[in-house]
Amino acid sequence: MAPRTAKAPRAEAIVVRHRRACVSRAGDPCSCRPGYQAQVWSPADRKTIRKTFASLRDARAWRSEAQSALRRGTMRAPTRTALSQAASEWLAAAQTGIVRTRSGESYKPSALRAYEQALRTRVLPELGHLRLSAVTRNAIQDLTDRLVAEGLSASTVRNAVLPLRAIYRRALARSEVAINPTLGLALPAVRGRRERVARPAEARALVEALPVADRALWASALYAGLRRGELQALRWQDVDFEAGLVRVERSWDAKAGPVAPKSRAGRRRVPLAQPLRAYLVAHRLRSENSSSDALVFGAGEQLAFSEAVVRRARAAWKQAKLEAIGLHECRHTYAAFMIAAGVNAKALSSYMGHSSITVTLDRYGHLMPGSELEAAEMLTSYLQRDGCAPKHGAKLLGQSLAREQ
Repeated sequence: MAPRTAKAPRAEAIVVRHRRACVSRAGDPCSCRPGYQAQVWSPADRKTIRKTFASLRDARAWRSEAQSALRRGTMRAPTRTALSQAASEWLAAAQTGIVRTRSGESYKPSALRAYEQALRTRVLPELGHLRLSAVTRNAIQDLTDRLVAEGLSASTVRNAVLPLRAIYRRALARSEVAINPTLGLALPAVRGRRERVARPAEARALVEALPVADRALWASALYAGLRRGELQALRWQDVDFEAGLVRVERSWDAKAGPVAPKSRAGRRRVPLAQPLRAYLVAHRLRSENSSSDALVFGAGEQLAFSEAVVRRARAAWKQAKLEAIGLHECRHTYAAFMIAAGVNAKALSSYMGHSSITVTLDRYGHLMPGSELEAAEMLTSYLQRDGCAPKHGAKLLGQSLAREQ
């Protein structure tokens, strides 16, 4: 039996396409304005890609560009998968941990809920019916422009694009599309609001003005920079009074309960400052359940930073004539304290649980002291200490300036 040979690809060509009512089908001269269908073969997909044009010139130009794109690997045969289906598959894969963030972390349940809502309410009603390969950058840009025109905040608009980007990264990796249409979008800039930073004496006054039961909670935010979910999930076994540190091992999701931190860097050890130690010791002595596996703040369904806790704090600060402070501003204050204390950027990045030092510098670099003159003086002092810089340089400079005058 002769071996079976592989099916040869359909010849690439430009085919004249007459209309159904054209009399040329019966052998008579053409009675319509025919189109010209350009055809190219995609070896990667083993499919013919076709596109019809009104003019022969346009068909030839597209065919030439398509052949070049296929050789570069920037063109693929259209997939039949719709964006809505791809979004559903991506969400399911992200929920089970199959799909992860670009840093290799699992998506937080709260983030996935926000992405699902953004896709369902803002993206898919407009683009969900289109095939993945048919969604263009212009279509996504038009959508984001409409969202901005509707008065949505810059962060809300960006959060609608984030899951789209992840969907297309996955599709690109699976060779379902040749390009990512979410790249190069003109998105609204998120304006960072000026964060309030409490001074050390002010921070102490803010904590002391609170009801006794709430002091350790707010002190942990001010003197350890823990996030809301990290405070909620903190257990006594994570507070090491002997070693002088707090271990951040988990966060808290409103629906899922204890979850892994936001990133690998989120699992960290934070120095236990003396003021915080005192508040935590007093809090543990008052706690009904101070076993090692008990939550430090809140219990079960009781949230550490509930609306009631915030209301009590604001009322206490108002009575004490102190400016109220928010939870995120407490974290910002902690970063400012560490910088003022001389903690270097790398260590601060670790204590804050940032994914990289770049995040720390972008967010808190403006708080870091220093100028060119100060840096020059520090370098000069270091070099002179090791005998690598002339100590008479200043004298020579003075003499030179005197001659110029």
